[in-house]
Amino acid sequence: MNLIRREFFHLAGAAVAGIAVARNAAAQTSPTGPKLTQILRSDLQGQDQKVQETVVSVLEMGPGAAAPWHMHPGAQEILFVFEGGLTVEVEGQGTKIIKAGEIGLIPAEIPHLARNESASGTTKALVTHSRADKEKPLIVVLKR
Repeated sequence: MNLIRREFFHLAGAAVAGIAVARNAAAQTSPTGPKLTQILRSDLQGQDQKVQETVVSVLEMGPGAAAPWHMHPGAQEILFVFEGGLTVEVEGQGTKIIKAGEIGLIPAEIPHLARNESASGTTKALVTHSRADKEKPLIVVLKR
């Protein structure tokens, strides 16, 4: 499992680096090649250190759009915002604004919501769910 987790983080890091490199390629050229900057290295939370499946998605939220209160059974969520800003409210942890270039980590089983509070800009984020049990639903919408 440690090898799988290490490979996942290498792939996720490469994906994030690829987005950053593609975005800045025209503006910056380096004679020594690409620069890889690690943005997160963390043990999984609430999963007893096992991962059955990793799901990586791109989230696009138009101005004023919001996801309802929800949770991910057995799945830790990592958000890397690469355009705009995302307001994330996590039960018991308060509200945090994740700006472009920043990352947020939401432990498994914790209710949360996300919204784009911009009146004019779209938010885009790379969203990764590391799932300990792929038989459970990926998302459960909560009534609040």
